[in-house]
Parts: sequence; structure tokens; C-alpha cells
Amino acid sequence: QVQLVESGGGLVQAGGSLRLSCTASGSIFNINFMGWYRQAPGKQRELVAAIPRGGSTNYADSVKGRFTISGDNAKTTVYLQMNSLKLEDTAVYYCNIKSDSPFPVGYDYWGQGTQVTVSS
Repeated sequence: QVQLVESGGGLVQAGGSLRLSCTASGSIFNINFMGWYRQAPGKQRELVAAIPRGGSTNYADSVKGRFTISGDNAKTTVYLQMNSLKLEDTAVYYCNIKSDSPFPVGYDYWGQGTQVTVSS
């Protein structure tokens, strides 16, 4: 079973930067989506940034201009560069990769989550 392994979370002061990485433990074929979600205490999980297949990157309004997602399908790796971090960015961040395989239902891969804490 392929797993997604995340790294790069931690404690940072407001205004600082972090870079999250997510790498698959094996090959994932027919990727149709790579993205990062986050979940703050008491809140629902929300989509932060995404790279859909054949489409342009998209971001939650709250992180536009501050976060940048990038990915490499061949290496099955996805990154999230987070700049100008705010207190409200504090959350557990989850990597997600969606695949068309096995056909026709596909499969959703999730990382274990990495904590990002922004302090004042």
C-alpha cells in the first residue's frame, strides 16, 4: 500500500515561512489531482491549494499570494511553500493525491498530517 509521507511542519513566528513536502512511498499512476488541505481545531478540513490534471493551480482566497503549490507527477512529490504566515494558518496540513486507478473508481491517497503552528 502506497503511503504519503509529509514533512516540513513546525513552529514559526507570524510573518515567517515554512515549506511542506509530501512524497509517496511508491509509484502512483494516473494522477488527476495533487493538493494540500488543512484542518484547524474545531473547524472542517478545507482545501488550501491544488494542482488538478491539465489545469492551473488554484488556492483558497485566504492564502492567495502567500502560498505556492508545486508538484512533480513523475516523482509523486508535492510541495507547499508558505510565506507571510499568519496566526490563522495554524492547523494540521494534509497532503492529498487522487488517482484514476484502479479504474473506474480511482483512489484517494492521504498523508498523516503535519502540524503547522504560527505564533505571535
